[in-house]
Amino acid sequence: MLIGVPKEIKNHEYRIGMTPESVRTAVAHGHQVIVQSGAGIGIGADDEAYSNAGASIIENAADIFAKAEMIVKVKEPQAIERQMLRKDQILYTYLHLAPDPEQTADLIESGAVCIAYETITDDQGGLPLLKPMSQVAGRLSIQAGAYALEKSHGGLGVLMGGVPGVAPAKVVILGGGTVGFNAAQMAVGMQADVTILDTYSKTVETLSNYFANKARVIHSNAAILRDYVVDADLVIGAVLVAGAAAPKLVSKNMLAEMKDGAVLVDVAIDQGGCFETSKATTHADPIYIVDGIVHYCVANMPGAVPRTSTYALNNATLAHLLEIADKGWKRAIADDVNLLRGLNVCNGKVTYKAVATELGYDFTPAESLL
Repeated sequence: MLIGVPKEIKNHEYRIGMTPESVRTAVAHGHQVIVQSGAGIGIGADDEAYSNAGASIIENAADIFAKAEMIVKVKEPQAIERQMLRKDQILYTYLHLAPDPEQTADLIESGAVCIAYETITDDQGGLPLLKPMSQVAGRLSIQAGAYALEKSHGGLGVLMGGVPGVAPAKVVILGGGTVGFNAAQMAVGMQADVTILDTYSKTVETLSNYFANKARVIHSNAAILRDYVVDADLVIGAVLVAGAAAPKLVSKNMLAEMKDGAVLVDVAIDQGGCFETSKATTHADPIYIVDGIVHYCVANMPGAVPRTSTYALNNATLAHLLEIADKGWKRAIADDVNLLRGLNVCNGKVTYKAVATELGYDFTPAESLL
């Protein structure tokens, strides 16, 4: 199969779909790989590194899209990229379609075979291709929150860990999944006052045992959530409903009860965000203020640390990439139910139920296209 790797063009996105090591592995499987010139600079991999791995270097994205049978990316295709997709071409990347009707409509129109990293599962029902970026984003969320809490950025002017005789920042984490767990680890490490809220008893028990007296873990409901959010210095939105839009847990009305200068970091922004006042921002302009509350809602947080993120992502994505390339997409998803769940749009049809439900499309089961 001819695999194409274009340069990412989302604002301040420095990751790349394949590392040189992944290219070398794909070539060893008998595939051809074309990489856009300069695409790997953000991870410290120049064109020579990709050439040495067996890739051909192509100057512009249009030629990559025109030639490749499969496009491998990191972030969802931007509007100009979506116009270059064609019928039966495979797109393998993060999509996050539920809160993005324009992208969904363009992918349907393209006729491409669109496989989303974030909905591929494992045998335990986990999301193994989302997990590494959730780990990175969870850890980054605390760094971003500490930055936003500084007075010069509109925050309260509170140091995360305090100092002897002065209380640390109160950090409330909504959701105890991969993002929340990693955020909590970082916040605890910075000696903040940490509370994790979750609605699943098993998660509450597991995290309570793990953090012991280093963080409080509370079984959440609407009243408890409000009380902790209103008292917080920093709130991390770390909720996820696989493939669907994130629930809005913090309303605009609640902002009026919070402290001026408190910070909301919405890691769920790729899925529409879990704060009512969230809107996607960029690394170039990451924060804005609503009713005195600082919002950090960067939609590609792991792009800030592209080398770590790209290698962590490739550790998770390469096996399925090879599965698709070795077998072709139809046989690959027929043989692997976990990969089948990654198929979101195919041949002009929406094949992931949560996306169809959220955006009002007819749902076509992926199995019916085999």
